[in-house]
Amino acid sequence: MEDAAAASETSIRPPKRGRDLDPSDGGPSTSTHLIGEKPDQVINGSDQVPDELDQGSGDGLFDDLDELEPRTKKKRTTDAIVVHKEIDQSLIDVIKSNGKLIPHAVKNWVERYENNPKSAIVELLMMLFEACGAKYHLDEGSLDETDVDDVVVSLVNHARNGDVEDYYSSKRKELKNFKENLASFWDNLVIECQNGPLFDQVLFEKCMDYVIALSCTPPRVYRQVASLVGLQLVTSFITVAKMLGGQRETTQRQLNAEKKKRNDGPRVESLNRRLSTTHEKITVTEEMMRKIFTGLFMHRYRDIDPDIRMSCIKSLGIWIVSYPALFLQDLYLKYLGWTLNDKSAAVRKTSVLALQNLYEVDDNVPSLGLFTERFCNRMIDLADDIDVSVAVSAIGLLKQLLRHQLLADDELGPLYDLLIDEPPMIRRAIGELVYDHLIAQKFSSSSSGSRGEDTGSSEVHLGRMLQILREFSTDPILSAYVIDDVWDDMKAMKDWKCIISMLLDENPMIELTDVDATNLVRLLYQSAKKAVGEKIVPATDNRKQYYNKAQKEALENSRREITVAMMKSYPQLLRKFLADKTKVSSLVEIILYLKLELYSLKRQEQNFKTVLQLIKDAFFKHGEKTTLRSCVKAITFCSAESKAELQDFAQNKLKELENELIVKLKFAMKDAVVGDDEYSLLVNLKRLYELQLEKCVPNESVYDDLVSTLQNLKNADDEVVGFLLLNMYLHVAWSLHSVDSENPSEASVSSLLSKRTTLFEKLEYFLHTLLEVGEERKSGGLLSSRVCIILAEMWCLFRKSRFSSTKLEGVGFCPDNSIIQKFWKLCEQRLNISDETEDEDVNEEYIEETNPDTVMIAAAKLVASDTVPKDYLGPEIISHFVMHGASVAEIVKHLISALKKTANDDVPDMFLEALKRAYQRHVVELSKSDDESMSGKSLQEFKDLATRLSGTFVGAARNKHRSHILKICKDGISFAFVDAPKQLAFLEGAVLQFVSKLPTSDVLEILKDVQKRSENVNTDEDPSGWRPYYTFVEHLREKYAKNEGFQDEKEGNASKRRRRRGRPRKARNLRGRKLFDEEGSSEEEDFISASEPEEQDEEEEMEDGEEELPLIHSFRSSAKLRSMRVSQSESRGRAETADSVQAPHRDNNAS
Repeated sequence: MEDAAAASETSIRPPKRGRDLDPSDGGPSTSTHLIGEKPDQVINGSDQVPDELDQGSGDGLFDDLDELEPRTKKKRTTDAIVVHKEIDQSLIDVIKSNGKLIPHAVKNWVERYENNPKSAIVELLMMLFEACGAKYHLDEGSLDETDVDDVVVSLVNHARNGDVEDYYSSKRKELKNFKENLASFWDNLVIECQNGPLFDQVLFEKCMDYVIALSCTPPRVYRQVASLVGLQLVTSFITVAKMLGGQRETTQRQLNAEKKKRNDGPRVESLNRRLSTTHEKITVTEEMMRKIFTGLFMHRYRDIDPDIRMSCIKSLGIWIVSYPALFLQDLYLKYLGWTLNDKSAAVRKTSVLALQNLYEVDDNVPSLGLFTERFCNRMIDLADDIDVSVAVSAIGLLKQLLRHQLLADDELGPLYDLLIDEPPMIRRAIGELVYDHLIAQKFSSSSSGSRGEDTGSSEVHLGRMLQILREFSTDPILSAYVIDDVWDDMKAMKDWKCIISMLLDENPMIELTDVDATNLVRLLYQSAKKAVGEKIVPATDNRKQYYNKAQKEALENSRREITVAMMKSYPQLLRKFLADKTKVSSLVEIILYLKLELYSLKRQEQNFKTVLQLIKDAFFKHGEKTTLRSCVKAITFCSAESKAELQDFAQNKLKELENELIVKLKFAMKDAVVGDDEYSLLVNLKRLYELQLEKCVPNESVYDDLVSTLQNLKNADDEVVGFLLLNMYLHVAWSLHSVDSENPSEASVSSLLSKRTTLFEKLEYFLHTLLEVGEERKSGGLLSSRVCIILAEMWCLFRKSRFSSTKLEGVGFCPDNSIIQKFWKLCEQRLNISDETEDEDVNEEYIEETNPDTVMIAAAKLVASDTVPKDYLGPEIISHFVMHGASVAEIVKHLISALKKTANDDVPDMFLEALKRAYQRHVVELSKSDDESMSGKSLQEFKDLATRLSGTFVGAARNKHRSHILKICKDGISFAFVDAPKQLAFLEGAVLQFVSKLPTSDVLEILKDVQKRSENVNTDEDPSGWRPYYTFVEHLREKYAKNEGFQDEKEGNASKRRRRRGRPRKARNLRGRKLFDEEGSSEEEDFISASEPEEQDEEEEMEDGEEELPLIHSFRSSAKLRSMRVSQSESRGRAETADSVQAPHRDNNAS
């Protein structure tokens, strides 16, 4: 108890220095405590430094008052005992694990400093060294004579010997708060010393010298710790300077008041002295800030470690905002501008966020004129940054510039293109900017005033939105993107009654053009779709979206609101736009998002029936794909989702539509056979096709009529023939679906097989015909695609594996090899038809169903599903890997991935066969054409194929598939030496790419095999023919001579340079030279050339290679490395550590 009492008396003893820091003047929230505070109030304070302290704010001084309620005497005694036991801990131990004791430890250290300054300074500096992870003893007696550089050189030698422990980056649990505690310690120290040691020009001068010197050393941990300490010191100095500034203003006001009274007595003299003293302290504090900025920040903001660069820029942003009197000038602002070009996304984002905080303060804007003018274009460019988070932050910064009217409208043009960008976060951010700037016009001075409340009405906002949508009126998909971007912010899009009123022309003051009406209908449809939780733009992933109970209720309420608003107006809208094909499809599909049972509850059954009748009328009035598909979807939805009487009506209406369509189709077929125009037949075939996509049409006579029409039509249009075949295929598919697989009837199976045989006969007829006609028919691509796709779908539908061991086993089917070969030849013919040679008059309505990609997908599906044997079709498809553009290449790539999972052992043979066929195509091209460009193209395609196929064996796949690679190489060599030297070019073009993936031992084996094959052969008889052989052997010898791991290392570095995440970066030519004309700025600090990122790339590559080595192996003199261009090992051997420490101006990119 006596010990506890002693500890208590010590802790509550009045301090020797008054601590009258006013929190309103920027005092810290945790490190400063009021006179008379109890020990347990200090001990139990938070060990975390609040964010407000970094900003120089002291608003959190009384945050913990609720926790500082008077405790029982027993509790206070217990805490005092704990403090007493922890008193003997060293400063570094307190920082490492006891953050709550930091204020108390700082207080005790300051008292020791007042009693014995040198001993306390030695203790403090040794704590700094230990925070860096180094053990070093300073002699108290020779402290004044000790040279800072000598100490730092010794510390670097400690790191060279591996005697450093990294607390800064440690993952140990007890060190998780190390960085926060270290910053808190120095912050508390500055605040505790503000009325004494801070201005003695001894303590902090010594500390700053060591901090700056350590920040310029090669060991990364030294730079990390020194940067943290140095940056925190400046932040804490700002806290003190702001408090002193408040005192100076108060003193000045008092002095002015006394002078007005014309009193010249001791009061005025005292105020003058206090004013002078306070001003001197502010000057000293600012000089210390400048010293750290010049000695530490100006070097470390370009450090190779992105975390150090980021902390520098983050701190600078805080300094400028919290102490603009010193830092809000171009001398400091330019560093924020320069780091907008940093190669690290985190640093760029930090700089952008710092600028956002800067522009948020209106008083700062007048001082940012030159800075904004210089870096405005770069800020705009960052909105399209490769990193999504940087781009989103940059868009937020641009909103600040718009708010202050620092951007012209013509400068925002490139931003609006981002409305249709891929990453949703960027689109949302741009949508918010567009809404604020163009629709709500929050940043426009003209938006307020004369128009009053009308500026915020739904009509006004919708009118402005329609002006934007005019730019995208020709493309509904792009319009959907824009609507999706702005939807969350624009409440007018959910004002259903207003939108409907505008469409029905109920407001005579608003006149819509046809384009505006189309866009408004699209807006109504897309907004209703989004309001009920549906996605209106293609999703980046296919994950199902889940909603909680509250979200589901909100979506259901939205559905109810839309239904109520549309219930009476829906028939009017459909009647008005029934004949307009650009509007009717969107209007019809709105019914999918209505709550149909409300029609019964609200007694609006007649409106529902009217809507269905109008949808049926639209189905027969139009022949376009979108309208037909929308009508079928709407009626089938109503027949399934409506209730009771309304459901019966919808089902009857669907049956009426089906019967009427069959009648119309039969008349059209008869008319077409006798020679009438085929347009009516084509339209009704489309209608039947769209209907069969949704439901079965159980009319047996229709199939016979389709077959008869196909047989009797002479010189029919390819599109008509295509839709006849499509409807026959869908009928067969529905027939198969209707067969009972458990108890199939003989009649149903017999009918199915008869229909299937008939369809196969027709398909094979067109297969032969199209191959004979070849590419003479300009529009042959359309029918070729249809035949290939339907054939592939039929083979997959009836593949034998699907029906094996079932009662329908006899239904299984596998085509003959001759038919498969003809099928692939027709596929090749379609793939070789370029977009330029296709008939311009071909209807592009179904183009996505007939383009070359769909043909390749159909063929690849046959191989992947094992529908046909892989030995022929698989190599043929793979041999076209690089021949038809990126989209086809992606399909083949996915096929190869699937084959490696399902038929891995067959992959080597298929690869080799694919290479052989590509090589044979080149030989044929070489023999039949004298055009060197054509033969050169085929040779390049052959080599590119080998490169892409060998590229599928990378990384760990090399070892996993080593036997496959070896097999490809050996079999490829055997093929090349058949009738040598005719096929030896196969060695250089194909085999060589795979050999490079093998280990050295296998290369030696292959080298011996190749040389043995050329024994007893006179290669001088045909030197040009044997040239590929000698080239191949030479490469093998080079490969064998190199280190086994060299190739791996080389590819690893190359892929590291190639690998990027996010969107492709736009090329830009940036300059950062002489941005501001201030005197006294060195060439080094003013010059950031466009080549600087390249230099940092080189250094970072070497740094990455050294990270796994002991700490000493990461040291080098980067200045010497750049100037002498020596190798890494040479620079490591010759660089002098002392030189890098004693010349800090050369270590800007130390690593």
